[in-house]
Amino acid sequence: MKRAERLHALSEMLRRSGTRGYSADRLAREFDVSVRTVKRDLAALESSGAPVWSRPGPGGGYGLAAGSSLPPVTLSPAQAVALMAAVSAAADAPFADLATAGVQKILDVLDPKTRSRADELAGRVWINTVPAAPRTIRSALEEAMADQRVLRLRYTSRDGTTTTRDVEPVLFASTNSQWYLVGWCQLRTAMRWFAISRIEKASVTRMVCSGHAISEVGEPPASARPVHGRID
Repeated sequence: MKRAERLHALSEMLRRSGTRGYSADRLAREFDVSVRTVKRDLAALESSGAPVWSRPGPGGGYGLAAGSSLPPVTLSPAQAVALMAAVSAAADAPFADLATAGVQKILDVLDPKTRSRADELAGRVWINTVPAAPRTIRSALEEAMADQRVLRLRYTSRDGTTTTRDVEPVLFASTNSQWYLVGWCQLRTAMRWFAISRIEKASVTRMVCSGHAISEVGEPPASARPVHGRID
């Protein structure tokens, strides 16, 4: 991992730690570097304007002040294009609009030379995207998942049967180039997979989900993984 990438990952890790913080030893193990290197990186973040705090003694460590914003990160043209390609190829993914907006914010603060080179390189990447579900449906699914509220769906199954049912959203899953909403179906009293492309209407109710866990869905296949955490 290059130093610029490590600094960004380090700042993100400190931000997520909240008031707990992390010890220098823990950070060194996380990034597979020496404690001395971690302390140099922390000093570099602080000198760039990041509000790094330190707490000495047992149980102490390093963190970022709550509510702080992170200093800008320099991207290479290839890294910028990688972000553009990723969000463009996943236009039908949950929260895709937010991802696009986030990438645009990053592109807007690139220096003109890097942005120009990124735009030229982006023209050499072609993507044939799949049609996305209507924005109204995706917005309802995203809101219900984030707030853990029951969804009311009008759904047409593979055999052409259309039903209206209340579903407690548990997770989104992508398999074989198809996105699914996985949730507890109150009509069937069981966990069900709903192809988002076959959801004809979706609305968020005021009912709060009863707390069905991801573990009830079962173990993902060996080739699948959650999107959180560090990307290998």
